[in-house]
Amino acid sequence: MPAQEVRAAAIMLQGTGSNVGKSVLAAGLLRALSNRGHSVNPFKPQNMSNNAAVTADGGEIGRAQALQARAARVAPSVHMNPVLLKPSSETGAQIVVQGKVTGDARAREFQRIKPRLMPQVMESFGKVRLGTDFVVVEGAGSASETNLRNADIANMGFAAAADIPVVLIGDIDRGGVIASIVGTKAVIAAADAALVAGFVVNKMRGDTSLFDDGMAEIARRTGWPALGLVPFFEPARHLPAEDAYDLSGRDRRGPDGGRTDRRVRIAVPHLPRIANFDDLDPLTAEPAVDLILVERGAPLPREADLVILPGSKATIADLAVLCEEGWNIDILAHRRRGGRVLGLCGGFQMLGRTISDPDGLEGPPGSVDGLGLLEVETVLTAPKTVAEVTGESVEGGTPFSGYEIHMGRTCGPDAERPVHRLSDGRPNGARSADGRVAGTYVHGLFGSDGHRAEWLRSFGATSAIDSHDALIDDTLDGLAGHLETHVDIDRLIAIAR
Repeated sequence: MPAQEVRAAAIMLQGTGSNVGKSVLAAGLLRALSNRGHSVNPFKPQNMSNNAAVTADGGEIGRAQALQARAARVAPSVHMNPVLLKPSSETGAQIVVQGKVTGDARAREFQRIKPRLMPQVMESFGKVRLGTDFVVVEGAGSASETNLRNADIANMGFAAAADIPVVLIGDIDRGGVIASIVGTKAVIAAADAALVAGFVVNKMRGDTSLFDDGMAEIARRTGWPALGLVPFFEPARHLPAEDAYDLSGRDRRGPDGGRTDRRVRIAVPHLPRIANFDDLDPLTAEPAVDLILVERGAPLPREADLVILPGSKATIADLAVLCEEGWNIDILAHRRRGGRVLGLCGGFQMLGRTISDPDGLEGPPGSVDGLGLLEVETVLTAPKTVAEVTGESVEGGTPFSGYEIHMGRTCGPDAERPVHRLSDGRPNGARSADGRVAGTYVHGLFGSDGHRAEWLRSFGATSAIDSHDALIDDTLDGLAGHLETHVDIDRLIAIAR
């Protein structure tokens, strides 16, 4: 077989539940294999997240798979995450297949649709396997959701179809890890249990030797070999969170817990459909920044210098929640005190006079009032804009790179004062006459070091991070070394097929 047609060996990481650390472990394993000189690719058959990334060909994939591609030192591809669900309500989601929006479905309806997506999933898996040594596959949710097994394309259903071995991940930090791993063996079908080649216990705090007997007990009860006990890796806070669920449990103010001497205080309302929230990560990493993610039921802090309205998968619905929480009143009071406000994508749309949805793209057709802090109006329209962009800030001329991922057009008098000028000459965003309120459709701005430093200077602060990209890569290398120490990677390589 020609070299370019060689199919990679593969191994799949599945979890006893959501948020057990599969995404981070997959990224660390990919970087470890890459550091050993192997060519590697990530793959996740189905993901559910509003934290999306844009590929070079204008497609969407989960942000976690983009991070994993970075860990593997390869360019992100739509085939690394062929099915992406972007929740727009408690029971419904937008469906993205091989990078493109194909429609919306409620949870029960999607269960009927899933089996029809398996051919695209297998096609994409075949593409990422070509010409590389290893593929590290990440499952979704829990391997023990037997009620969903018949139509499964994300966990055991995929592993069986692709005939690849599974490593089960348990999270000791949340408690009950022995029961969760042993219980998984007890409830899944024998054929699925036979696919499991071993287990890893993640997020151990303290003396790892205290769980030696626990590892032996799991191995005895399941018949699965122990492949690693991974101590909690604190620097993972620098890596993008996959789900909004992760944000509530993550300290956004750095390892010092939010020093009172930090010079720039930023408040971000945690909206239910917050999207592309890794926009905030480079700010969180800055020692001069105290970024507070404000949970529902709490007011926005009066002492904030800047309020950021983040991106949203359902702008009108999130705007309603913002008003229900009284955050609109807090923002208007902040503005009257001379505070500054920045809206990113959906947050930008909320800052205007009105948001209209004539075609019912987000819900019932209609129009709602925005916060009225920018003299602009937004009309939600298809098609969806999904593109990588570069440009410069209008005021400082500082270059940036980022991406757009939104529906809708925004125009009005304040749009005549754009925040950014894209490389193709198009203006982007809007500013109030006094410059204290601004909005933009560009995501990823603060990952551009010069642009982040420019914003901090406008508050009298200095950036302490020369390269946020280097911080991410150093973290991935540190994670790879962590796994080399605590996981039997040689055995994982031998297991992969």
